[in-house]
Amino acid sequence: MSSSFTIEPSRRIAGTMQVPGDKSISHRALMLGGVAHGATRVSGFLPGEDCLATLAAIRSMGIDIEQHDATTITVHGKGLRGLRAAPGLLDMGNSGTAMRLFMGLLAAQGFDSTLAGDESLNRRPMERVAVPLRLMGAGISTTHGRPPVHISGGRKLQGIRYEMPVASAQLKSALLLAGLYADGDTVLTEPAVTRDHTERMLISLGLPVHRDGQTVSLGGGGQLTGTGIRVPGDLSSAAFFVLAACLAGEGELIIDNVGLNPTRTGILRILELMGADLRVEPAADSGAEPVGRLIIRPSDLQGARIPPELVPLAIDEFPMVFVAAALARGETVVSGAAELRHKESDRISVMVAGLRALGIEVEELPDGARIRGGSFSSGTIDSRGDHRVAMAFAVGAARAAGPVRILDTANVATSFPGFVSQAAAAGLAIKAERGD
Repeated sequence: MSSSFTIEPSRRIAGTMQVPGDKSISHRALMLGGVAHGATRVSGFLPGEDCLATLAAIRSMGIDIEQHDATTITVHGKGLRGLRAAPGLLDMGNSGTAMRLFMGLLAAQGFDSTLAGDESLNRRPMERVAVPLRLMGAGISTTHGRPPVHISGGRKLQGIRYEMPVASAQLKSALLLAGLYADGDTVLTEPAVTRDHTERMLISLGLPVHRDGQTVSLGGGGQLTGTGIRVPGDLSSAAFFVLAACLAGEGELIIDNVGLNPTRTGILRILELMGADLRVEPAADSGAEPVGRLIIRPSDLQGARIPPELVPLAIDEFPMVFVAAALARGETVVSGAAELRHKESDRISVMVAGLRALGIEVEELPDGARIRGGSFSSGTIDSRGDHRVAMAFAVGAARAAGPVRILDTANVATSFPGFVSQAAAAGLAIKAERGD
């Protein structure tokens, strides 16, 4: 069934809101909770389709998970060797995070596993994870470099020293999960620091992880102990409303209980660089993950050259950067972001096509784009099934000259269930439609 958004121009964005739980942390809480000893109670869990695919996979491998309500669960872990073979293939849906992290977690299990996904996920590259896992001793085969991925059980893993060729938290996390089972140390050096949710959660579960600059190391042979995990609001989801409030003509928006992990706040720094009227109020006691409040007011955004060091700290939010640039005064240059071509869509080409469809002058670059700020016309956007592309254009469409229709929006539910209702409550004139 097809789905679409229609957005009419609107002026005022205001109110106080909370966004759903962090997707990255929710995935990791399920996986690490499942291989810890004892119970891990997770509050603030994101019940989106991506995380529910991970939950179903963990359950199918013999882990009992209680769902107290939509966002509170208890994972009854059975230790590092407590998983058992699933009765069939493990369906990751649209989640690249789940696919790549499970490759690491399952590499040393005593049973075979097969990971598959939907049509979009089955087009995404997996060899960048498979190659270093093979160096550790894993038996992994891909399908012409893509899913389905088959993992042979019963392999003994050895820790490695590995210079990561790309700044990727998914790659780093997959290797750290495999390192839990390896003999010796797993030592990973990143070309740039990426989100550190896996490291923080491993420490919370009782396993030391060491960082020295851009090098992370983990010793094998330890064990994890169940604990309580509070999942903050997802900053990647909050960022859509941060941009909406910046682009508004009037109002003030407050977003409470949002994650402020410094490896995730690149989008806030980029928007501040562009002139966002944005205040961050950290909470005093927020546990392993920093949490706080964002206060955003209408802003006069200016074009900017995006610093390359901020790219890996905001890689998931770049659809919003493209929209902000399109509606800012002056020119914005994005470079060093070739990783965007390997997301749920080729986000560079899809965003460029969408901006042009709304009348924006943009030059596509191999690793980014050069965007001349202007104003959106009315028009139709094909999101290519990419949830972040769809939501970014939905926010920007509030500033268009007339209605904007965004096609192929069903996958918004993978990361942000309730997006349309929350957007409408904040002031966006948005309507979701379904058809044959």
